[in-house]
Amino acid sequence: MPLLGGIRPPIALLCLLILALAGLTAKVLGPAGEPAVPKAVLGSQEHFAQDGAIALRASIDERVTDLNRMAAALNAGKPADPERVLSDLSRTYQKWTGTTVLDLESGKVLAARGETIPLAWLDKDVLTGEHALTPRMVRLKTGDVRLMTMALLDRKDRPQQLLIASNSLSVPAINLGPFRSMAVVARGGEVLATEGFEQAEALNSDAERDELTFLHKQITRLSERAAKETEQDPVSAREPGSRGYPGVSGTLLGDAYNGRIATAGYASLASADPEQRKSVGAGLGLTVVAMLPVVQEQAVGQERELYGLVAAGVLVVFGLLAATVLWMAVQRPLLGLFLESRRLARGDLTRPVAVPRWGETARVGAALERLRGQLSDGGGDAPQGSGASKGRGGRLGLRVPLALTAVLLLLWCVPVGLLLNRTDASVSVPSPMVNDQRDRTDLVADRVRRALNEAQADLVSISRLIDADDPDRSTGVLDDALRKHTRYGSLYIVDEGGEVVARAGAEPNADWERGEADDKTDASADPSGDPSDDTSDDTSGDQDQSLVRVSGEGGKKPVIQAGAALPDEKGMTLVGEIRVEFLNSLLNRPGLGEVRVVDAEARTIAASGGFLAFEGLPRESLTDLVRAGGVKVGAGPVENGLLIREGRSVTVAAAAPFSGGGVAADVGWTVVSWQNAKHFEIAPYEREDRSVLAGMLGLALIVVCLGWIHLVVVRPLRALAGSAEKLADGDLKTVLYPRYHDEVGAVVRSLELVRQQLQARRQNQARRSAEPRLGAGGR
Repeated sequence: MPLLGGIRPPIALLCLLILALAGLTAKVLGPAGEPAVPKAVLGSQEHFAQDGAIALRASIDERVTDLNRMAAALNAGKPADPERVLSDLSRTYQKWTGTTVLDLESGKVLAARGETIPLAWLDKDVLTGEHALTPRMVRLKTGDVRLMTMALLDRKDRPQQLLIASNSLSVPAINLGPFRSMAVVARGGEVLATEGFEQAEALNSDAERDELTFLHKQITRLSERAAKETEQDPVSAREPGSRGYPGVSGTLLGDAYNGRIATAGYASLASADPEQRKSVGAGLGLTVVAMLPVVQEQAVGQERELYGLVAAGVLVVFGLLAATVLWMAVQRPLLGLFLESRRLARGDLTRPVAVPRWGETARVGAALERLRGQLSDGGGDAPQGSGASKGRGGRLGLRVPLALTAVLLLLWCVPVGLLLNRTDASVSVPSPMVNDQRDRTDLVADRVRRALNEAQADLVSISRLIDADDPDRSTGVLDDALRKHTRYGSLYIVDEGGEVVARAGAEPNADWERGEADDKTDASADPSGDPSDDTSDDTSGDQDQSLVRVSGEGGKKPVIQAGAALPDEKGMTLVGEIRVEFLNSLLNRPGLGEVRVVDAEARTIAASGGFLAFEGLPRESLTDLVRAGGVKVGAGPVENGLLIREGRSVTVAAAAPFSGGGVAADVGWTVVSWQNAKHFEIAPYEREDRSVLAGMLGLALIVVCLGWIHLVVVRPLRALAGSAEKLADGDLKTVLYPRYHDEVGAVVRSLELVRQQLQARRQNQARRSAEPRLGAGGR
């Protein structure tokens, strides 16, 4: 018999798979291998580090772009003395710790503002060559590290000047929460800056100071490990087939202290689109490490391990019963038919055929017995009434034991997959998950606010290059700006009456109506206003509140506009329509669920997924959360996070209203996010997923093994039963061909030999009966 044919292999495979599934069930449904910190908490720290790396990389790139843009505007505009240059720079972009203008010919400092910038690091390599004027990291005498950004001021009839701006390398001011700390790490593991340890001055007890010392040591050690990990190639470090963050990221576990273990996520600075756009920040080799001490999980009791063992034991029992049913109802009768048919084919007709009790094997056995009788009496005609045995066993036949086997296994699969370890709204979600959802939502809100501030600041810089008396030149400036800034869908200049006098890009989707803020801006000494001051207080919001507007109700998309008054051109404004797709791209963050930007009335402005313009939030609880977040507490509104338990589901939601400085601070927008807690890798949901997986594997086992038996054994056996009955009824003309080289095929071959024997005997009988008649006719 062939090794892979017949009834034995699928039954053997069924037994092996049942034993394997039982072992897997005992392992995965018990507590063995559960980590001290939930995977969800570790994954959240990795996402937080990625968010911090994105914020730092974007901040560095924006500073370089802003400085180069300002230098280009100064080179193209009217000559200005160095003091005026730094004054304009500080008013337009208040984001540098220090600025300096240096005469390259004499090396003399022409003007300086803010923090004193050391110049000892300036040499020929910095100013010339392939990497000329690229940002440099410089250590000050105080030990702090600053990022030096440079731009060349090259104007006609004037000596070349170097504009230098210094920045700290700390992560942009984001909400880290009460216990999280973050570090910026250079190549080699040196910690350049930290955030989250400012509360050291407020500590009163020795225990608190000892814990703070422990955390300082932990973030230093974890930073060294993270720096080594990020030296890998991003493609090889990522799991095969995975996508997501373009850089190297991961998680680390530190030491434990007072029942809490230090967890950390790390992420290297990487370009948002490495294939199309190079990033200055990504080329610095920096890594962001986010650390959070987390309470260790309590060990699960032995009763949890017993659940897995009991489920595995029940599966083994049901598997043995199923294999016994298949052996008794299918395998043994089929092997008996094989032996009986081979005996008849060899001519052994002495004893009756052992006919099985029911099913297709019974029909074939009855047909073999009738054929034995025909062979015994010399090949006479089939006995009358022999067709009564055709219906023996009913119409279902061997499908009955297959169904019984499936029912036995389903009695295990269905309860395990649908009932065991089921969760409901009482599932305990780790508090770090709620806090991280809130803090990451606040980080996204900060990114969107900064993007709007940057958009308006860009318009201020572009407005310096526009000459309202030369429409053609103005259009050229707008076209060039639109190519460089993908955040805009269109740029246009409107006069005091709201008429468009120059345009680049798509047609304006909304009118720009002048308001009180425009009048104040026109009357101010500084036409640029204060569009991007991320460090300023909120008192400037009343003046600049109309510089960012949203309209377009009833349309397909919201229309988001930012404006900047043209210098020395009363009543004329440069307006940029910000693409909704640009804002949507800022909201799409892994591990944060669905994210939306809503206005003061909780209507959707932008979303990480599809949405309808100005539609409401899908749940009333989310709307209430947005309203609660907009309530001013102390200096302003604050972010909120909560668990929403409805029915059997648990949802983690957070809302973060815009806060901080810049023109977008008081637009009244809020970033709200939510996701089902089932997406978290925490113990209750993991056990539920494992139970469902075990049930699905059991269903797959049933389909594969029983389907194999049905296709290879039962269906051919039913066809064999019909052929055997026709042969027993006297059909000697139909040749029987075996379809498979197995037990059923062997029975078919034996029946074909029996058919040939009966056909030969019938021909011999006809020949003998014809001979006397020929003799009588001759006399």
